[in-house]
Amino acid sequence: MTNIDKVLAANAVAVSETLDDLLPAGDGPEHRLMDAMRYATLGGGKRVRPFLVTASAELFNVASRSALRAAAAVEMVHCYSLVHDDLPAMDDDDLRRGRPTCHIEFDEATAILAGDGLLTKAFEVLSDPDTHGDPRVRADLVQALAKAAGDAGMVGGQMLDLAAEDTELGMPEITRLQRMKTGQLIAVSCELGAILGKASDSSRHALYNYAHDIGLAFQIADDLLDVEGDENEVGKKTGKDEAAGKATFVSLLGIERAKEQAQYLSDQASAHLDVFGDRADTLKMLAKFIVNRRN
Repeated sequence: MTNIDKVLAANAVAVSETLDDLLPAGDGPEHRLMDAMRYATLGGGKRVRPFLVTASAELFNVASRSALRAAAAVEMVHCYSLVHDDLPAMDDDDLRRGRPTCHIEFDEATAILAGDGLLTKAFEVLSDPDTHGDPRVRADLVQALAKAAGDAGMVGGQMLDLAAEDTELGMPEITRLQRMKTGQLIAVSCELGAILGKASDSSRHALYNYAHDIGLAFQIADDLLDVEGDENEVGKKTGKDEAAGKATFVSLLGIERAKEQAQYLSDQASAHLDVFGDRADTLKMLAKFIVNRRN
């Protein structure tokens, strides 16, 4: 296990414990909803986005409790998006993180409600004084995540992805689609850490540029895994994009050029962090990890 693997694993444990506390199991008549919400969030995963929150917050000496609560909120939004993406009306997947998807394990209606519950819970967590004592900081956290997750971000990107099934897209369109669908939530993860730390504009700008580059690198790596990955290792079905005739970075660039572009973005992302010195070493390690991951 590499250093970044160990760091990611330790952070994932801490985030999972925070999620477990924030999503307590119940025995009331609505317990099935909470069971589905917990199933969707506590089923593993690399927790890359929460790691970006905590690692960015660490640059500004943010208290661990505050960073972990914000990280858990981001993971709730991410997991809600996965639950909804997997639905028959969207990508119609039956496997996620090596387990049955939420609507297969429960049912479609419960999965929809679980996603709704996770999305709204995320903003409840961010707006709670336990996350940060300064109400302006809490308001900025809520606004930043709402923008990244909404029509100008993740949800808008998903709409573009659905439309792409009937439209031939070129590189600019694919880049915009993925920047919205995947990149915005990755970018805001770094931004939340900076907001918690009341960072300067220059520091926030450096983190944004870093996150922008790793967001695209992450998606290129995802596209490569869909072509080259092993389904058992990836934890979900592969080959779906090609089967659906969808344009991806790999279909447009080819495998070798896609790998080169991902590596270029990773290197460029790391360069943006030079202003932080060796305090940003774990974030630089993550940039390398993203382009070399196998799941």
